[in-house]
Amino acid sequence: MTRDASSFWLDRDCLTLSLGEAAYWLCRAIQRDDEEVGSMEEVSIGEFARRSRLSVQALRLYDELGVLVPARVEKTTGYRYFYVAQLEDARFIAMRQLEFPLAIIKELVTCDPVDVANRIAAHWQEAEVAHDARSDLADYLVNKLRGKRSFMYEVATREIPERSVLCLKRNVDQKGAWALGKEFIAILRERPLPKMEGREGAMFSIYWGEVSADSDGPVEWCKSVPESEARALVSHYPELSLRSESAHREAYVALANDALPTGPEGRSGSQWQLVSEALRDWADDRGIRDETLNLTPEALGIRITYLASEPVTKTSASCCDFAVPFA
Repeated sequence: MTRDASSFWLDRDCLTLSLGEAAYWLCRAIQRDDEEVGSMEEVSIGEFARRSRLSVQALRLYDELGVLVPARVEKTTGYRYFYVAQLEDARFIAMRQLEFPLAIIKELVTCDPVDVANRIAAHWQEAEVAHDARSDLADYLVNKLRGKRSFMYEVATREIPERSVLCLKRNVDQKGAWALGKEFIAILRERPLPKMEGREGAMFSIYWGEVSADSDGPVEWCKSVPESEARALVSHYPELSLRSESAHREAYVALANDALPTGPEGRSGSQWQLVSEALRDWADDRGIRDETLNLTPEALGIRITYLASEPVTKTSASCCDFAVPFA
């Protein structure tokens, strides 16, 4: 990581951070002597492993992935040597304990320290939100198994009229779903569609199947268009498809801004699972069967409707809602 003479290095006098899982350690910054920062002394991979507290096996992996590349590799033996100054970069790999993917760590190693600090703060805030959602889900499941009821979310209903929608649909995993949304939004920013007021005209995404590291949906991003203009508009969006969605009722839960993932690694699955359970309980109370409440995607699919307008504040309206069509 590039540093000037006033830069910092990371010590192992750590701050304990708990999410109810393993303790996470994030090292604090302390001033380093200018002469030591500029040191180009080489040490063997074994000695570097001892000083960095990373195993030799881990160092070889990080070299292969380009996360921490040795200063020199012996051509005849393949033995790796590192600069002592690279210990600073090695300590940044402690971010693995904060569930940072290696690809992100590789990127952050080359960033300005202020940018790295901001990324860590944002990541940790999202992790805390995800932990709270997992805790709520665990409490709900424990209470349900013990025959108790838990209040989770207020469920409301709405009527959705028949409408024409322009769509982008693809089989994607969790990371691909994020990229698909960005692609769809970029298309609409480049070529804006006619504005339609209210929830009926809001942009929404439909999850036709489970989206995870193991399952690829598919996912469909949609935007309503005026019926009278639909045929004329479709020629301007060759990458999108036009279809009609039948009139239906939806049961939905309004969600706050932090329910949305902030990147491809965003964690919202626990909260969305909790919303699904709230909708099931709502349906049970009204005698609505599972095959009627469309929690298992079929004809209309579970969907997230995006409503927020900037700026989003603590007092602003919910920016999205999780909905399931029902008969």
